[in-house]
Amino acid sequence: MMYLLIFLVSLLSCAGQLCQKHAAGASSGAGELRHRVRWLAISLLLLGGAMLVWLWVLQRVPVGIAYPMFSLNFVLVTLAARWLWREPVSLRHGCGLLLIVAGVMCMGVNL
Repeated sequence: MMYLLIFLVSLLSCAGQLCQKHAAGASSGAGELRHRVRWLAISLLLLGGAMLVWLWVLQRVPVGIAYPMFSLNFVLVTLAARWLWREPVSLRHGCGLLLIVAGVMCMGVNL
């Protein structure tokens, strides 16, 4: 159950970061401000929700276990940015992502 909640925090946080990226990429034009505000508001809601779930998780899981698992955000954001905006992922970057996943798996956490 805790793994799912930590994963939910990662998904909400990732979605919030992607909304910020989308807001930052708005072209200058008539509806630019409205577009940016809309995406930033969505980002704040997602990140706020992530924070509330994260606080609930931290009440039940030692931070030394929960926080390293939160590093999966790096993987999720990179993969989503690659898919959404075709951002390049170099071999070096990909190896780093694999090391993050391996590190989380090596923790062998029993929640």
